[in-house]
Order: sequence, then C-alpha cells, then structure tokens
Amino acid sequence: MPAPASRSRLSADGPVLDGIPEHGRVPRYYAVKVELLAVIAELGEGAVLPTERELCDRFGVSRATVRQAVAELVLEGRLTRRQGSGTYIAAPKLVQPLALASRPRVRPGRTVITLERRPAGRALAADLQVTSDAEVCHVERVLLAGEERVGLESTYLLASRFPDLLAVFDPERPLEGCLSERLGVVAHGAEERVETVLATPREALLIGTNPAVPMLLTHRIAWGRDGVPFERVRSLYRGDRLSFTTRLGRAD
Repeated sequence: MPAPASRSRLSADGPVLDGIPEHGRVPRYYAVKVELLAVIAELGEGAVLPTERELCDRFGVSRATVRQAVAELVLEGRLTRRQGSGTYIAAPKLVQPLALASRPRVRPGRTVITLERRPAGRALAADLQVTSDAEVCHVERVLLAGEERVGLESTYLLASRFPDLLAVFDPERPLEGCLSERLGVVAHGAEERVETVLATPREALLIGTNPAVPMLLTHRIAWGRDGVPFERVRSLYRGDRLSFTTRLGRAD
C-alpha cells in the first residue's frame, strides 16, 4: 500500500504530533485526518467533502483509512453526513460560557417536553436533602440554538418551596427569570459536574442526534442564601455542536 502523501504536516508544533504514540509511528488514518483538517479549512462551512475515491487518490491510502479519518471528524463535529447526499463541512461549534447565569452566544430557545409534579426518588432526594417521597416540579425542555436542537435539560425544584411554579411558569421564557421575577428566588451558589456520556435512545430522538455521538452532560445543584439546595438540573448537550468555556483566576 502506498504511503500517505509526503506533504503531511509532521512539524513539532503541528497537530499530528499529538497523535504520535510512544513508538513514534504515525497512524496512517491520523495523518490523513490532519490533511482533512486542512481541506476543511480550505473549503469552508457547508461545502461538500470530496468523495472517498478522490480522497484515496489524493492521499495515496485505502478507503478503510479514509473512512476511519472521516468517521473521527464526524464524531468531533467537524464534518456532517447527509444520507443520500454526501459529507459536508460542519458549522463551527457553538461556545457556551460555564456560569451560574449566562447568555448563549446564539439566539437561545426551548421546547417544553414535560411539566409535572412527581416524587423525588432516592437519588434526587439525597441531592436536595429531602425524603424520597417529597414532591418535586419537573421541567424538561429541548434546548435550541436558533432552529437547531443542541441539548436536553431536566430541571427539578422542590414543590414545597415552589407550590405555584407550574401555574406561573411561561414555557416561552427562561425558567431562571420565572424563579427570580415571579417567585423571588435567586441562586446564591451552585456546584456543577461535567462528564461525557452517550445519549439514551429517547434522548437521542428528542435532540435529533445519532446515539453514537458523544454528549456532554452537566449536573448542577443550586442553593439559596440559606445554603439549602432547591434545584437540580441535568443538561445534556451535543458534543459535536457545543463546547464550553470558563474563566479562571487567582483568589484574593
């Protein structure tokens, strides 16, 4: 099998170096993947990727090698496949600040899936420091960036603290606004954990994504000035469409 094209980017500060194992041999698919990053940058958002045959001829590798490189770029959200049409250059990922209260950098939207009262259950009760039979208000919404579905959010609030929540909550407006403006409650602090997961079949259907695409999952527990937790939020985001940023600084 012929070697990859000689113009592969193998400089010390190039991205290929990040994929070089300790034995020093660059996997062929990875060299092709880096070359494809240059193709993506050259073609730009929305352009169609050359066919497998064209890429094989261009890089001097097998179809299996090209497919592995393309598959990784699809999982990373740099490429997107459209059945019966081809593979296209994806739009840049949306960047969302990690903060207690933040504004997305694109027009946000939400579609309500569930509004209900239900028993907390053991795990949720432990987080909210109540008994497992205590009632919570559950608000489940698909998260939108413009018209694109990018996530799924489930918010649980103590029904004893917010008995009128479901009656006064306007699904067209942010829940945080309802809590602060109508119910007079503002989070004083929160603890958040981020991890990667795969969506369940139901979650993938609601978000409109492939179940094999990695997702970013955040768990947040918020409390008021009294230090008592009143809210737990579980947010699932498309890993191929969103990234997060936060600012760190030295404490005074």
